[in-house]
Amino acid sequence: MVALSTLDYILIILFFTITLSIGIYVSKKSGKNASEFFLSGRTMPWWLLGVSMVATTFSTDTPNLVTDIVRTNGVSGNWVWWAFLITGLLTVFVYAKLWRKSNVNTDIEFYEFRYGGKPAAFLRKFRAIYLGVIFNVITMSAVTLAAIKIGGIMLGLEPWQTVISAGLITVVFSALGGFKGVVYTDFVLFFVAMGGAIGAAYYLVNIPEVGSLDALLTNAHVADKLSILPDFNDKQALITLLIIPLAVQWWSSWYPGAEPGGGGYIAQRMLAAKDENHAIGATFFFNIMHYALRPWPWILVALASLVVFPDLASIQDAFPNIADDKLGHDLAYSAMLTKLPSGLLGLVLASLIAAYMSTISTQLNWGSSYMVYDFYKQQINPKASEKQLVAVGRISTVILMGCSAILALLLQNALQLFEVLLVFGAGTGLIFILRWFWWRINAWSEITAMFTSGIISIVLKLTPLGAYLFKSETGVFENYLEYPLVVLVTTIIWLIATYITQPESKKVLQSFYKKIQPGGPGWTKVIKEAEADNITLADSNEGWSVPSGILAMLLGCVFIYSCMFATGYWIYGDYKYAMILTIVVIISGYLLTKVWKKIKATIL
Repeated sequence: MVALSTLDYILIILFFTITLSIGIYVSKKSGKNASEFFLSGRTMPWWLLGVSMVATTFSTDTPNLVTDIVRTNGVSGNWVWWAFLITGLLTVFVYAKLWRKSNVNTDIEFYEFRYGGKPAAFLRKFRAIYLGVIFNVITMSAVTLAAIKIGGIMLGLEPWQTVISAGLITVVFSALGGFKGVVYTDFVLFFVAMGGAIGAAYYLVNIPEVGSLDALLTNAHVADKLSILPDFNDKQALITLLIIPLAVQWWSSWYPGAEPGGGGYIAQRMLAAKDENHAIGATFFFNIMHYALRPWPWILVALASLVVFPDLASIQDAFPNIADDKLGHDLAYSAMLTKLPSGLLGLVLASLIAAYMSTISTQLNWGSSYMVYDFYKQQINPKASEKQLVAVGRISTVILMGCSAILALLLQNALQLFEVLLVFGAGTGLIFILRWFWWRINAWSEITAMFTSGIISIVLKLTPLGAYLFKSETGVFENYLEYPLVVLVTTIIWLIATYITQPESKKVLQSFYKKIQPGGPGWTKVIKEAEADNITLADSNEGWSVPSGILAMLLGCVFIYSCMFATGYWIYGDYKYAMILTIVVIISGYLLTKVWKKIKATIL
């Protein structure tokens, strides 16, 4: 537990005052209608949406997760989420403009736009509950769990005290300000959170226990954790940390904030953009900040924690008030923050509060949008007025917050949740990528994939079969094959379901193509059938940008990964590799701008 100074309290109170003032200021306009409350009237510029995406994914549980990964598997362990950059850039250069052109209110509404009949209606209703409530509550509970651990270590708060104090302010702000309040405050939260993370990393690397950056990098507890790539001689680590994420995970798994083809709150921001170019710009800015620059302050604190708290026993000795069921390597980040001086401590606490509020407010607004548009209006009251829709949005915001708070009190660590969610969505990602470009995918494809993936994951995680197949030393398969097996089985089953069920009707397919203009060979059959009926679907002025989009994705990956690695090597003092990668950044960035101009030309 740390003692806050007057300066610390002033900084925290000032932060709360600014954020709540913004929420109150925009509340009147946000409550005007549902479009304002959830999408801010579709008038948002790219830079504001991009900053909002970054602020949202800052989160209180993210530095805890990164710390857990680094302490357990080293810096290279982060490939488990770094691989999602490929997904993110595919969204940027291929799917962002498609989402904005769809003009739907939520990404779940897409189901009855792309598919038809009762299966589509069921899929929309089920996914609204499945994602908007179940997955959303789980995600928010992970964020709240991180807040509980921070509050317990830094302020000596009981879990329920943290939940009530942190959650109450956030839910009031979210219910008042709506999406516009979320985005506007995200702009402030981003700079507070980034400043706190960088300031904490700089100070903690130089505390007496650590010594300096040079001392940190040569410390016996840290030296074997520094590699950005896993040990190629360690088959288990290489396959688990690098090969599976890069070869399978990025395209096959659904995970909040990194959905193949875009979705969730990322899709919400693309739908709120002024136009298609603003949607692309916002998502690209987000991916640069999220992967290339932001992880390193957290990684440095995680590495420093290995010097100060080399194992769980040392954390427990330093913080005996922490319950055994909350003890984990992710606690090390909060433990290190207790060593910050007055002023910086207040800034960092404000940054953590900012991260918490940004993530939770986004999840609440996004989740309640499903409850309003895809459940209440669609299933209960189709004639609801705009005021009723806003009221339901605010009520569902409070309910979602309450459910996530209860679950957070029952959880132990963030990595545990990340792994469960990752496997739970295994095998569904390919559908989200192909459904825009292959006419044959139907509602049953998605329903089958969703239930197959969920059932297999539950069986493997919660029954003895999983332990028999993967967990024990005498298991049938190596444990790293669990995820690819779920993907393979799920993919085979949904492909079979696709071909044994009826395709979507001509009317649905033609309506979708006419509005979106996805292009490509996957729609040739639909276009020819329409031409036979004297119906013109393809717009001759609309170029097919997917080949350029894929090239831009590859160049973008080189650009951002090179930025990430160059930053790391500059920090490590390995100037040879740092210089080479910096040159790669410049070259790939130049080539990317050339390809991007071609993509913009197809939009204009």
